[in-house]
Amino acid sequence: MKIGLDIMGGDYAPAEAVKGVQMFFEQVSDTSLHLLLIGNAVAAAPYLSLLEPYHHRFTFIEASEVIGMHEHPTKALKEKPDSSIAIGFGLLKMGKADAFISAGNTGAMMVGAMYSVKVIDGIQRPTIATPMPRQDGKFNFLLDSGMNADCKPEHLVQFGQMGSLYAKCVLGIDNPRVALLNIGEEEGKGNILCQATYPLLKEATDINFVGNVEGRDLFIDKAEVIVCEGFVGNVALKMAESIYDIFKTQKGWDDPFLNNFNFEIYGGTPILGINSPVIISHGIAHAFAFRNTISAAAKIVSSDLTGAFKSHFKQATAE
Repeated sequence: MKIGLDIMGGDYAPAEAVKGVQMFFEQVSDTSLHLLLIGNAVAAAPYLSLLEPYHHRFTFIEASEVIGMHEHPTKALKEKPDSSIAIGFGLLKMGKADAFISAGNTGAMMVGAMYSVKVIDGIQRPTIATPMPRQDGKFNFLLDSGMNADCKPEHLVQFGQMGSLYAKCVLGIDNPRVALLNIGEEEGKGNILCQATYPLLKEATDINFVGNVEGRDLFIDKAEVIVCEGFVGNVALKMAESIYDIFKTQKGWDDPFLNNFNFEIYGGTPILGINSPVIISHGIAHAFAFRNTISAAAKIVSSDLTGAFKSHFKQATAE
C-alpha cells in the first residue's frame, strides 16, 4: 500500500507533517505501508533527519511549488503543475498511490478530486463525512459537512447510501442507522428539501432509514449516519468546533466527551464518492492529526471502500 502525503500543506508545514510521519512510524510497525512524502526538499531538509531510522518506509518526491491557502483553486492547479497537491493527484491518477492526504488548500483538494480523480459513475455528487462525538464515546457521521451547500433530494439519498457503506466497510458497523437532519422528528416537517427527501429515504431499500433527527440528536445514540445539505452541515460542524474551543481551550475543562471534539483525534475527513481515496486534514493540523490521518487513509484503502462504492452504484444504475 502506498499513501501520498503532501507535507507542504497546512499552517505548520512541513515540520508538523514530518513529525506526524515520525509518530506514525514509531507507533505502527506495518512495513507493507509505504509513504510518498511530497514536498520541497529545501524546506523539508531540517526535519527529514527525524525519519532516518525509517528511510526504507518512505520515498521523498520533490515538489518545487506550493499552492497557498488563499489562492484560487482551479487557477492554482492549472498554473502550478509542480505543486505538492497537483503532484499528489497525479500519483493517484497514474495508480502510483493508493490514497492522497493534504492539509493544504481545501478548494484545490476539492477541484483535484472532482476533475483529476473524478466522481464514481452513478454518483451525482461527492460528499464529505465528518465524525460527530457521542456521549457514549463513539461517533456519528454527518454528511454533507460543507462540500455541497445546495442539494437536491436525490443527493441527500446518495449521501445516506455512501455514509452507510462507509460505516459498514471502514467502521465495521452492521446495518448502520441513517437519519435526516431536520427541525422536527415528525414526517412532513422541515423545508421543501427535507419534505421531498424524507419519502425517498423511506423508500430506499439499501439503507436502514430511521426517520428525522434534530440538532440535539447529533451527539447521542440515535443514528450513526446523519444526512443534510452542506450549508446546514457546515454550520453544525463549526458550532461543534466552537464548543471545544470555548470549553477546552479557553476555560480549560477536561472531560472525556469534550476531548472527543478535538479534530486531531481522527485527523482528516474523507471525500466520499470519488475514484480514489482522498483525505483532507485541517489547515491547523499538528503532528498528532497527521499521524491519525495516515491511519485513517490506510483503513479506507484496506477496506476497499472505493470498490464497494463502485459496485453499489453500478448496480443501482443498472436497476
